[in-house]
Amino acid sequence: MSAPIPARIRMTSAQRRAQLIEVGLALFAEKGIEGTSVEEIAASAGVSKPLIYEHFGGKEGLYAVVVDREMRALLQLISESLLTGSPRVKAENAALAFLTYIETRSDGFRILVLNSPVGGQSGSFATLLSEAASQVEHIFVAELGARGFDPRMAPMYAQMLVGMVALTGQWWLDARLLTREEVAAHIVNLAWNGLVGLESNPKLSRNPAGKNNER
Repeated sequence: MSAPIPARIRMTSAQRRAQLIEVGLALFAEKGIEGTSVEEIAASAGVSKPLIYEHFGGKEGLYAVVVDREMRALLQLISESLLTGSPRVKAENAALAFLTYIETRSDGFRILVLNSPVGGQSGSFATLLSEAASQVEHIFVAELGARGFDPRMAPMYAQMLVGMVALTGQWWLDARLLTREEVAAHIVNLAWNGLVGLESNPKLSRNPAGKNNER
């Protein structure tokens, strides 16, 4: 006697939409938008193709929703990391927030990078990096001014820091030779001290108890 076919789980419209977003996230991260078909999305979600069109108008609409959600998630993490601390601690927190996103939402990061490589002149990831840089720009405005340098250079330095974190994050996503705290410490070590003043064994300024050793 054959096993009974399990009944299809009924979902509300909001639940179904959320499910389709998660299914799209996994497929787009693996295959990209060009390599993913509406048929695959529907089959993975256990729904009919018309339902995909009903919710998103097609795979392009679903992809746009996924990208927008991931961009918002990353920018929120970075924004929250910049609320307190000295300039160096804020730089560390921003780098750590970016790496935390990469580690905990790796599929989302792969999607953002996949079709919009770092260094491109247009596209979602290039736009995202510019928005992230604008959030950390004030770190360099304060620090450059305090050291007697032209604060108008702050946007350029912000782009440098964010670009360095993004490219290092791409490498780290696959290599995983260090913890995210170690990677963040080394990124800020180079950004803060330069090659001439590199520390031999960099650590994040905040200690395990959560207190900052600011400088």
